[in-house]
Amino acid sequence: MNIIWNKILESKFLTWILILVIAACGFIFFSNKWIIDNTSDKLYSELDKIPYNDVGLLLGTSKRTTKGNINLFFKYRIEATVKLFFSGKIKHIIVSGDNRLIEYNEPREMRRALVKAGIPDSCITLDYAGFRTLDSVVRSKKVFGQKKITIISQKFHCERAVFIGLFHKQDAIAFCAQDVPETYSYFTFIREYLAKTRAIIDVYFINQMPKFLGKEEKIKL
Repeated sequence: MNIIWNKILESKFLTWILILVIAACGFIFFSNKWIIDNTSDKLYSELDKIPYNDVGLLLGTSKRTTKGNINLFFKYRIEATVKLFFSGKIKHIIVSGDNRLIEYNEPREMRRALVKAGIPDSCITLDYAGFRTLDSVVRSKKVFGQKKITIISQKFHCERAVFIGLFHKQDAIAFCAQDVPETYSYFTFIREYLAKTRAIIDVYFINQMPKFLGKEEKIKL
């Protein structure tokens, strides 16, 4: 009798596990579809079609890969920002990224690359508290006062960033940097599926806010 009862309990347990797995997969799928569908008309890849905004928000990433090579995500985001600036589509850039370690400083490295490309340092504002995409986007409005913004990153990342901006009543659009082949970083693309799901949870379920806000910082244009 105990053996039969244990088998029944085991069967019910496995059934519930299967239901939970299916529900989780469904939530991930619909979260990604929701974000992609609701931002598609806010993403641009051609300079002549993107509207003008005073300020661009360059989302941070590391300059080099773990192997010490130049990170293509970094390289292409810098190139996209330079194109926007010198085409007159933006006139100031917020560089937002992670700065939690002394030896790891995304905003600093991106500023160096932008200045090297000819963008005046006076046209760049550093946001050292962009620990997450949500932090960078929300801070661009609440700390740096930008009700309108042009976000700069790869397309898959722009979708999530623009979605967060729109939720926070920001008139956000994005200029998509050159894509990096999926074979270049499988982990990044897999992680993005979960990141979009977390973005839905952050904004609709737990009202997640940036780790740091602090005083408002005016950008001189």
